[in-house]
Amino acid sequence: MLADKRDCREIVTQLSAVISALEQTGFKLVATGLTWCLSNPEEAKADGLGVDEVQKLFMKLT
Repeated sequence: MLADKRDCREIVTQLSAVISALEQTGFKLVATGLTWCLSNPEEAKADGLGVDEVQKLFMKLT
């Protein structure tokens, strides 16, 4: 878009959309991990994905 000399408002709008999509993906991944962790606590802990670890991942997104 920069090479095409597009309007800066269009570029910022696209950047905003990308940021939003990445945030939503991150939250979905953490939510899925937490669901799995709570459903399979022993296996999750053995894999290093206990509740504490999922909480740390969530905090990285905020």
